[in-house]
Amino acid sequence: MRAFIFPGQGSQAVGMGKALSDASPVAREVFQEVDDALGQKLFQLMTEGPEDQLVLTENAQPAIMANAIATLRVLEKEGGVTLSAKADYVAGHSLGEYSALCAAGAFDLATTARLLKTRGRAMQAAVPVGVGAMAALLGADIDTAQKLADAAAEGEVCTVANDNDPSQVVISGHKGAVERAVALVKEAGQSWGIKRGVLLPVSAPFHCPLMQPAADAMAEALGANPPAAPLLPVVANVTASPVSDADTIRDLLVQQVTGRVRWRESVGAMEDIGVGQFVEFGGKVLGPMVKRSASGEVEVTSVISMDDIEALLKTL
Repeated sequence: MRAFIFPGQGSQAVGMGKALSDASPVAREVFQEVDDALGQKLFQLMTEGPEDQLVLTENAQPAIMANAIATLRVLEKEGGVTLSAKADYVAGHSLGEYSALCAAGAFDLATTARLLKTRGRAMQAAVPVGVGAMAALLGADIDTAQKLADAAAEGEVCTVANDNDPSQVVISGHKGAVERAVALVKEAGQSWGIKRGVLLPVSAPFHCPLMQPAADAMAEALGANPPAAPLLPVVANVTASPVSDADTIRDLLVQQVTGRVRWRESVGAMEDIGVGQFVEFGGKVLGPMVKRSASGEVEVTSVISMDDIEALLKTL
């Protein structure tokens, strides 16, 4: 069985999508449709920068989605294949869940772009700059990471935001609490069993209770733009299990804003179901996490360029 997977924030880079756009009118159509939906020259920002504008959450989220969906659409339209015929499940990391749902027809492209613009703005606005922070704990498992977060909280918010793979967990919360957690790792990381704690260059503390105002904003946005039932099940971040019911998907997307991204468990769930091949569209971020999370041998393919698409077509 095969899963198509879609990356999250952090996979953006100036120049993204340019080579694909130069090579394919299908890709150009995707980027133009996103620009039209947002009333913004997002593709120009993706290809030319400046980087400090591209990394802004409200720009990075729709940009990463557009790049991933363009890659998939080229595969489908120029390769003559359909998602439902070649994949059994879809999944995405954080904002990548919206890309997955777009791929599976739960949202059209324009709606997905607008929802991610709203999501990015709401997440940025939920917490004033400088109040929150995130840190990656390298060599940490989920239980150890949560114990460290609890020890560092001291009455503030500090919790696991992303359970990425067995060797990388991300914590999120108030800046002081997250900095205390990093300091604890520096002072006594060996006793915790954690190699390093690294503050992340993010503008807000994602996937923690401080994001509740953004969750409220997404509840409103998704109420006005509810998903349809997807063509194939999406493995949800919040539950790490497949879901196909449109109302449940909408509720889980709201919960996802403050909830933990259970990526390691999602990979395990797909593997347990029988998925042996994972194809990542628009990035090379999730592939290594999948390999570290899988209990057995799995095949991982990252698809970014026309050459990648042509190579994938030979295997499908």
